Amino acid sequence: MTEDTTTYAFVVVSNRLPVDRVVDADGNAGWKKSPGGLVTALEPVMRGNDGAWVGWPGQADVDVEPFTSDGIHLVPVALSATEVERYYEGFSNDTLWPLYHDVIAQPSYHRVWWDSYVEVNQRFADAAARVAQQGGTVWVQDYQLQLVPRMLRDQRPDLTIGFFNHIPFPPYGIYAQLPWRKQIIEGLLGADVIGFQRGADAGNFSRAVRRLLNYTTRGLLIDVPEDGGRTVVAKAFPISIDSSEYERLAATPEIQARAKQIREDLGNPKTIMLGVDRLDYTKGIGHRLKAFGELLAEHRMTVEDVTLVQVASPSRERVETYRLLRDEIELTVGRINGDFSTISHTAISYLHHGYPRDEMVALYLAADIMLVTALRDGMNLVAKEYVASRIDNGGALILSEFAGAADELKQALLVNPHDIDGLKNRIVEAIEMSPKERAKRMRALRKKVLENDVARWSSAFLTALAASKSALPAEPGEVVDDEDDQDLEWLPPGRGPAL
Repeated sequence: MTEDTTTYAFVVVSNRLPVDRVVDADGNAGWKKSPGGLVTALEPVMRGNDGAWVGWPGQADVDVEPFTSDGIHLVPVALSATEVERYYEGFSNDTLWPLYHDVIAQPSYHRVWWDSYVEVNQRFADAAARVAQQGGTVWVQDYQLQLVPRMLRDQRPDLTIGFFNHIPFPPYGIYAQLPWRKQIIEGLLGADVIGFQRGADAGNFSRAVRRLLNYTTRGLLIDVPEDGGRTVVAKAFPISIDSSEYERLAATPEIQARAKQIREDLGNPKTIMLGVDRLDYTKGIGHRLKAFGELLAEHRMTVEDVTLVQVASPSRERVETYRLLRDEIELTVGRINGDFSTISHTAISYLHHGYPRDEMVALYLAADIMLVTALRDGMNLVAKEYVASRIDNGGALILSEFAGAADELKQALLVNPHDIDGLKNRIVEAIEMSPKERAKRMRALRKKVLENDVARWSSAFLTALAASKSALPAEPGEVVDDEDDQDLEWLPPGRGPAL
């Protein structure tokens, strides 16, 4: 590959590029834009600031020259099949993912996976260092690349570096199990601003810094003695969605007609409940199936009146834990349908594939109740998508208190998904809720989701990042160990976003 010497003022680094490589029937390769809020949030920023995106093309052993797609400069990072297996499927998704999600599944610790994680992170850091302008800004995304901030700072101390963790950060008692716990913390502290979904996650990180490195933390600030002494900000920046786009789609006659057709295809039950998840053990799919099955067995509802639609899109199917989960969920669905379905009514409509956004909005409009029963979730954007789509102020949202969205969507019916009886009661409460009460709750939920959209999220983070190096130092004081302090105002007045 020939080396591209072009540099950019703003660089995003993520595991995947914002495009997917597609091959047509004639064998011609091309690219299509990936769906997702991150791309939507950063597109205008990148175009306005001469931005580039560093990431893996999504296929092993594919070496692609840098190229431009839809006005964004893309810098591919090649991964071998072995690196995909060890760095991505192994350390990222069979070590970090279960550990960061409170060990719902047992993490695997393999030194060869860690070695690959270090090597691949270094490759991403090298690519970002090559393409970032002098004094530029680099924003690193998510748990697959936690070593990149420090690696990048070692090469390019002139850069302003941000990191956003899209998944939870665990309490110290869980995080301490990781054999490479110090290296990860030191890698993240290479950033000027480290963003988390919830204040509790930022608090967990600060506590880990104190326990492992004995650095001083003061509210949102962490004093890092390396590099001549720096102050790092660790703060919650709850991510969101492109709310206006979901509103727009929900208002189109074609999608509204499709929603009516979905209800007819399901036999026009009184109540349609909907679950939409990646097939992942963190999502609590089995818990909601158990609750629904027990409600049917106890005759608190019937399949003639209530249908559950469960969309479970494929996820990490080469990882053994996920293969076993799929078998377990499909056996449970089959058992419930066998026990309770009739010739004309199916208890659970189970769909193991993804859908385009238009179809998802139609499903949201068709569903009377949205079930989000995550056992642990950084945010859960499905909850916000459902709310944004309900332009009729109808529908009820049952939301796990262990999803980050619960911090904002307090008018949802919050539930502990481990409490099956409590979950069952919440489902019945949602079914029996009056239209007036539903509308009251949904109006409050929609106000929150529409105000705090994905553009506001990216703007808030980049404002903090721009201000971080010139922020006024905090007065010396006691070490703070209170997650509520994550809401403290720390930026000096008059600082605005400037990349």
